[in-house]
Amino acid sequence: MKQDYLVANTSITLINYHFVWIVRRRRKVLVGDIDLRLKELINQAVTEIDCKVIAVESHLDHVHLFLQSNPLIAPNQIIHKVKGFTSFRLRKEFPELMKLPSMWTRSYFCGTAGAVSGDTIKRYVTPQKTK
Repeated sequence: MKQDYLVANTSITLINYHFVWIVRRRRKVLVGDIDLRLKELINQAVTEIDCKVIAVESHLDHVHLFLQSNPLIAPNQIIHKVKGFTSFRLRKEFPELMKLPSMWTRSYFCGTAGAVSGDTIKRYVTPQKTK
């Protein structure tokens, strides 16, 4: 997997993050149309903050997101934007999700990955649906 470096006036960067977060109360709601819409919304949210999705997959009650980040935005800002945006839109479009007190838990995992281990993470994230 070849990744493009982000080139700015005074820097060249390659910053990849692997995020994992779960549905509130581990409810298994990420299926069908909700799952498809979630992935669309994640792509939209990530694009709005000038980042790039490398891989995204969800399985019933959790989400894996592997992305290339703009160096000017911190990981906590990325996950805040993605979780907030997806929660608001999903709960608005799918009223059955309003039964949960909130869509996502406040916690999340974030790991960094370079170009070499990025392939490994992508191979891990992609088949999550089958587990």
